[in-house]
Amino acid sequence: MTTHHERRPGGNAVLSSFKEQATLADQLARTLAAHKRSIQARNRLLAHRARHDMRDWRVKRRERTRQLIELGGLIAKAELIDLTDDDRAVILGLLIEAAAKLKGESREQDLLLWRRRGARAFAQNQLADSR
Repeated sequence: MTTHHERRPGGNAVLSSFKEQATLADQLARTLAAHKRSIQARNRLLAHRARHDMRDWRVKRRERTRQLIELGGLIAKAELIDLTDDDRAVILGLLIEAAAKLKGESREQDLLLWRRRGARAFAQNQLADSR
């Protein structure tokens, strides 16, 4: 007859009273790991929903965000950030000056000149990128 405090033979040679505690700790670890996986799966689902949300205002917001990023890239490509030491007031002043010129009488000439310069810059960047 075995008593409550006798050791079991073999790999599970622990006091029988402590065996249940080890099992509870293992169950807790498994539960915490499952909880972590559930949170990760939920976050993936929410990110997927946000990426594929086709409500009108969401689509317009994504388009506006994309446009703002592209325009910021053009400002960087024109080296305005480096040339102005990232002075946003100067950059805004330059853009306001360009807008004022577009409101003037030489609008078509200015647009033609700037379009040609921009096209040349894009062509030069494509050549540099392909090398």
